[in-house]
Amino acid sequence: MVNIVRGLFVAFVAVFGIIFGKDYSKAAKEGNIEEQSFAKAGFTGFFTDFFDTLGIGSFAPTVAISKMLKLNISDKHMPGTLNVAHTIPVVVEALIFTTVIKVEPLTLTTLIAAAVIGSYIGAGIISNMDERKIQLVMGLALAATAVLMFLSHPKIDLMPGGGTATGLAGGKLIAGIVGNFILGALMTAGIGLYAPCMAMVYFLGMSPDVAFPIMMGSCAMLMPVASAKFIKEGAYARKASLAIAVCGVVGVLIAAYLVKSLPMDILKVLVILVIAYTSYTMLKSATKKQNIENK
Repeated sequence: MVNIVRGLFVAFVAVFGIIFGKDYSKAAKEGNIEEQSFAKAGFTGFFTDFFDTLGIGSFAPTVAISKMLKLNISDKHMPGTLNVAHTIPVVVEALIFTTVIKVEPLTLTTLIAAAVIGSYIGAGIISNMDERKIQLVMGLALAATAVLMFLSHPKIDLMPGGGTATGLAGGKLIAGIVGNFILGALMTAGIGLYAPCMAMVYFLGMSPDVAFPIMMGSCAMLMPVASAKFIKEGAYARKASLAIAVCGVVGVLIAAYLVKSLPMDILKVLVILVIAYTSYTMLKSATKKQNIENK
């Protein structure tokens, strides 16, 4: 069953690649490619997907770095860009981690399926939201992500749960399916699935290691589906997405096969601070727009 899932990863990303390639080629011929730095976006992709492979997540750090480097990705196009840009690197991660970490097949497939369905529903809603609402949703979600990462940090360790199980059954399986459905929908708003999925898996009594194939597999299946919708709506930054995707794959491979040890506790603290700051800036922008509209 797991081999079938891996086959679906490849099939989904192949279809996504065709859709992305056609849209990029058409936009290039029409002169609709954005004026963005390929080098800066490439660095962003390498850095974020490198640490994504280690479990930190790529969405929130990408938002933060793109703001710092002034990549000129509009907040309205940010959710679509995050999904399109990180689709291929995440599929590579999923192929690696579903091979090296064992998960009970029924748990893996049902949680992944739930996330895919959630993403399909969510993408249609998010792609048509105005910029202020997106800023508000992303700002609140980033704040929640920062809190979850803080509570699950090894030095804090206030997250309930934990265990050694590699699968779920009964009520816990249903809870996991519902939870991943919601997380899949939120992914389309630019809200990373990793931190909340890791927290959910841990809370349901599973081994923390099992979170990797579940969260990466979920993203590998849902992101091509959600991204196809964003591409159809033209709700993403094409040039930045291409650069992040290409360099992100390199970051994934280096992190997965060459890196043996990093001061992850310190890095997670830095990521939490960056995410919290980005949340603040998003909410500040949304509030400012609201005040202007009310005048």
